[in-house]
Amino acid sequence: MTHLPPAPSETPCVRAQPAWQRIDFISDLHLDAGEPATFKAWAQHMTHTPADALFILGDLFEVWVGDDNQDPFALQCMAVLKATAQRIPVYFMCGNRDFLVGAELLTLTGMQGLSDPTVLDLGAAGDIRPTRLLLSHGDALCLDDHDYLAFRAQVRQPQWQTAFLAKPLAQRQADARSIRTQSEARKQTQAVYADVDTQAAIAWLEATHTQVLLHGHTHKPAHHNLGHGKSRWVLSDWQADTQPPRLEVISWLREQNHSPAHGLSRLPLSMG
Repeated sequence: MTHLPPAPSETPCVRAQPAWQRIDFISDLHLDAGEPATFKAWAQHMTHTPADALFILGDLFEVWVGDDNQDPFALQCMAVLKATAQRIPVYFMCGNRDFLVGAELLTLTGMQGLSDPTVLDLGAAGDIRPTRLLLSHGDALCLDDHDYLAFRAQVRQPQWQTAFLAKPLAQRQADARSIRTQSEARKQTQAVYADVDTQAAIAWLEATHTQVLLHGHTHKPAHHNLGHGKSRWVLSDWQADTQPPRLEVISWLREQNHSPAHGLSRLPLSMG
């Protein structure tokens, strides 16, 4: 029997500034030195997006084993994040690949950390009632992925993280490669990759008085109508080397807040 996760209580809330006309949401970029085209596309978007704020909802990095990682690629990513955060507010939520991002990286880049989940209060537009989005990476709601949820519960423990981060950087990197290999092998044996549980998503929306759940993790971009004015929007993963490339942003546009989709739009990026 599948048990619903406890509904979030005392969920943190970010309030959009009235001047914000566009907000970008991205996730699952899985940035890695071995995928330079994806990094280039991400860096271009970060530099040129006309958004007034940007939310990264997990798995920005393929793997992150601690904020003391100072390899050349990590420094490149940090430079892009810092430059963007100096221009617009950048919010970051941990995913299942980069849950060890800590306060040091946030401070160095100027990003603002988000709890999972977090409510984004978009305010009202004219006579339209306030719109509230629930932001999550999404992995905690994949209730059929029992092995992963057990792993998640273990590695999110402060004691486990303290012990892991105490290891030498090279050992942490080796451990991360081993875990990744095991994860990929397990995926090959799964007939169907776990998706977000519908009843759990509805329960979270009701508990937080929100209308829209926006998340990543599943790599299954879609818009699901959950009924009773509630919906679930799934962000795409990023992969520049596929045909066609998967490079997509979900943006909220204030002037479209009167629409049934609460102003959310999918915006595929060009490779220019």
